Amino acid sequence: MSTLLLIVIYIAFIGLGIPDSLLGSAWPAIYTELNLPVSYANFITMIISGGTITSSLFSANLIHRFGTASITAISTTVTAFALFGFSCSNNMLWLCLFAIPLGLGAGAIDTALNNYVALYYKVTHMNFLHCFYGIGVSLSPFLMSMVLSHDTWRTGYRLMFWFQSGIALLTIVSLPIWKKVKHSFENNEEENNKLIPFFTLIKKSKVRIACLVFIGSCGLEYTCGIWGSTFLVKVKEMSTDTAALMITFFYVGMALGRFFSGIFAVRFTSRQLITIGQTITLTAIILLLLPLPPVLCGFALFLIGFGNGPVFPSMIHQTPQNFGKNISQSVMGIQMAASYIGILLSPALFGLIAQHINTVLFPYYLLSLYIIMVTGNLLLKKK
Repeated sequence: MSTLLLIVIYIAFIGLGIPDSLLGSAWPAIYTELNLPVSYANFITMIISGGTITSSLFSANLIHRFGTASITAISTTVTAFALFGFSCSNNMLWLCLFAIPLGLGAGAIDTALNNYVALYYKVTHMNFLHCFYGIGVSLSPFLMSMVLSHDTWRTGYRLMFWFQSGIALLTIVSLPIWKKVKHSFENNEEENNKLIPFFTLIKKSKVRIACLVFIGSCGLEYTCGIWGSTFLVKVKEMSTDTAALMITFFYVGMALGRFFSGIFAVRFTSRQLITIGQTITLTAIILLLLPLPPVLCGFALFLIGFGNGPVFPSMIHQTPQNFGKNISQSVMGIQMAASYIGILLSPALFGLIAQHINTVLFPYYLLSLYIIMVTGNLLLKKK
């Protein structure tokens, strides 16, 4: 029964990934049809991230009150509703309105399932969990690129709505399974779990340093996902459907990176996997800085996904060990909030750079985020 529950959790994480890469792959088509400035993607991203930050910070209390199972089912259903809303939007106002439930749903399920797997499953399962997230974020831009070759972005969002609805239905049907699964230490952990106030935890230097890694890694990931397609269209002169397909390679790389890190987790520690991933990411960013043909830029994006992919799940799985199992749920909420701060600010800042300076600065911007991530990781090792 425990294995069946793990499969449900994996599929739910596909649902978490599906909305995250849609906007980046569809945005060139969206802003063209609606006659919007290219930088307006910032506003939508900021609203989504604001919702995820809010739900992440309140997640510990919500999980404590309603349980991980209920939060998972409700959140997945809410994100499905938001995707349908996006497909019906005819102007910027409606896109922004439906971005609110998309963000709120994502933050809650992200924190709930990450903490659950970190507590009750092995590091291999954590990496595989985020591999399935990689499947979700790879699936949606791939299908969007196929749709854009003969139809509109609205059809792509409607298709993703049906995928997400199916996953939401699964999480609802599986609610009884959660009640039947009893981990040998689950009851004691829940009894000893402490809800620590945000301002108490954030005073700890180790918590703040860990947040730096999440801000840098997630900022890099989402800047690639949202602006990589625009970079390829405006700088490398690709067609919108080909650029969307190239972004798929980025997410495929992320999924594969997490898959292989799950396999090698039995031989390497989480910190070693993070170091290896960061080395690959730096190599890929250097490739983007070189005057390479568009196809090779796609390969560089693949490598960025492959290298940066294992960083997030490896950091997540270290949370109970770094801070203690009894407060991991509260710390997890702060780490998720830090992740979404990176997601909120990083793509938004580059959007301003793209609008007022030049999109060609994309690789240099990724390098700055990489430096933030590595700095945090090096400082964390000293604690």
